[in-house]
Amino acid sequence: MTHDSNIRIRIIKNRALYIIVCVLAGLTAIPLLAILGEVLVKGWQQLGWSFLTEATPNAYKAMMAAAAGEEMPGGIANGIVGTFLMLTLASVVSIPVGVFCGICLSEYRKNWFATIVSYLTDLLQGTPSIIIGIITYIWVVVPMKGYSAFAGSVALFIMMLPLIIRSTEETMKVLPETLKEAGLALGGSYWRVMLQVMLPSALGSIFTGILLAISRVVGETAPLMFTALGGAAISWNMAKPMSAVPLLIWEFFNDPNLQSLIWGASLFLLTFVLCLNLLAKRIAKKWKI
Repeated sequence: MTHDSNIRIRIIKNRALYIIVCVLAGLTAIPLLAILGEVLVKGWQQLGWSFLTEATPNAYKAMMAAAAGEEMPGGIANGIVGTFLMLTLASVVSIPVGVFCGICLSEYRKNWFATIVSYLTDLLQGTPSIIIGIITYIWVVVPMKGYSAFAGSVALFIMMLPLIIRSTEETMKVLPETLKEAGLALGGSYWRVMLQVMLPSALGSIFTGILLAISRVVGETAPLMFTALGGAAISWNMAKPMSAVPLLIWEFFNDPNLQSLIWGASLFLLTFVLCLNLLAKRIAKKWKI
């Protein structure tokens, strides 16, 4: 076989592999585009000021509106408020704990205790969310003698923690050792160098991991069913049951009178997650290590 023939065969194989990859990528994108298209077509008309600022209607109002052929009253404001409050409380606790734990794991990776914590982090990250909801119910709901937004925040905190720990650990590992050596050579203490030199250098990637962790848990329903339970009214009391957008979608699905609100709530949730992911990608690109 001549040299030209070998080159021709290699070109054909390269083109064939390229076509196969494009076809498989297109097949992967079809379900995603179908879901987004369905939600967008059926939900965009519902997204309005009243839908975002009014609480979910009760069964009677929904039934009367459906019987009269009128537009469904109310919206998902109670779910938006609950999602924001529970995510905020979970983030306030999980971000510092996860970041400092990730730093310790990256610095003491050969320590036996760090090895155990790293293994447990991977195990927690792979734990199904419904099990986390049941465990939080036993740990928080039962002792408090009632469902609450605080219990929902604990469940979200447990789910966010391993994601933040792992992203921080991997980010700190790829930082050049010369940064630490330069800080120590200038007379800085070990933890001062870590907090004022190493951590700011990795802040972009860590923040990206935090945003991805938030987008990962914002759509969780099962843990909140066992902890926050849900509520029809807008509530700011973290010690009482509180709704969230994923919980509302589940409630709408189970109520024939409210099923039309599923699409608007789903579109809002997808848009929120999409914005978080785009922001994370932009930050990662701007502050790439």
